[in-house]
Amino acid sequence: MATISRFKLPDVGEGLTEAEITTWFVAVGDIVEVNQTLCEIETAKSAVELPSPVAGIVEAIHVEVGDTVEVGTPIISFRTGADVTSRTASNPASTPSVAPETPAPAPDAADEAEPDVSADAEPAAKILVGTGPSKMAERRRHLRPRSELPTAVRPGAAVSAAAVRSEVRVPVKGVRKAVATAMVNSAFTAPHVTEWLSVDITETMNLVRSLKTHPRWEGLRVNPLLFVAQALVLAATRHPAINASWDDPAQEIVYHGHVNLGIAAATPRGLVVPNIKHADLLTLPELASAISDLVHTAREGRTSAADMANGTITLTNIGALGVDAGTPILNPGEAAILAFGAVRPTPWVHDGQIRIREVTQLALSFDHRLVDGELGSAVLTELAAILSDPARELLHR
Repeated sequence: MATISRFKLPDVGEGLTEAEITTWFVAVGDIVEVNQTLCEIETAKSAVELPSPVAGIVEAIHVEVGDTVEVGTPIISFRTGADVTSRTASNPASTPSVAPETPAPAPDAADEAEPDVSADAEPAAKILVGTGPSKMAERRRHLRPRSELPTAVRPGAAVSAAAVRSEVRVPVKGVRKAVATAMVNSAFTAPHVTEWLSVDITETMNLVRSLKTHPRWEGLRVNPLLFVAQALVLAATRHPAINASWDDPAQEIVYHGHVNLGIAAATPRGLVVPNIKHADLLTLPELASAISDLVHTAREGRTSAADMANGTITLTNIGALGVDAGTPILNPGEAAILAFGAVRPTPWVHDGQIRIREVTQLALSFDHRLVDGELGSAVLTELAAILSDPARELLHR
């Protein structure tokens, strides 16, 4: 006899209590296998794929794409049992089809009572429900930015007068809501101070161009950001008071034992700041590989909550957007954030003569509760010294 099993939205950790259903990969009637990807959800911190805890047939889908539901809410039901198992064995897994526009009705009352197959359930043989990116890459659909604005009013699109006058409202939720809350809390909790310094990084740029053709660096992404990142890590180890956090409940300053370097990344879902754990222990090639992996994962929308936890200092590359400088807001819980501006050919006094040099602006924002102006200035001048002579400071790390 068939049994109807419900799957509830599991707790994905990090204290999160709700998530939005962004994509269904199965529809009513589909035959699914254990660990087959059912749907993608978006929490306030990341996008997560949910695998099926059982093998069976999809009986009902209880929530629509776009719905935000609490942890513990039933989201899908399966028909399982001996007869279903025999059907599954005799039929190849069906190709996932488009989920219905509206939720399917609840299971018929004539079916047996629905056992709970969620992660917090305790059936006779407990089923472990995994979360996170699916390893079944061949079944994963590439993420695309969700179209929150009509085509007519997207930046760069040709628009009519009527379209320009139209009003579009988009609910604030998911990553965008979390970013907004974090930025407000940071701006009005930590007293921000920002200092700027123009730096001649001609030698860094020469080194970047040289390493791009070096056999040791084949396959690695070599760019100015890599050297600024390594310079920030080195400066943080030489000035450990900048690699710190303010613990308000305990009224303590926490000096971190390692540098977990955050890299701010713009994604279709909003700003995320994943970090490279123990970046101070990495060689320069290892750091290059870590940054490439971090950026690739972020752009695909696969950054996990763990990737964004426990950062100690952050770097944001506003120069990639053609911006010279700015006043970056601290990543909550961190003492400092460095903005790396655009590199531009600039008239500069070098060796007593005016020459065209490659110059950038570095802007360091810091929490004035635990970082004073002297320390902030020392870190900026340390960064300038490193980037002015990168071969001596960074190349052999």
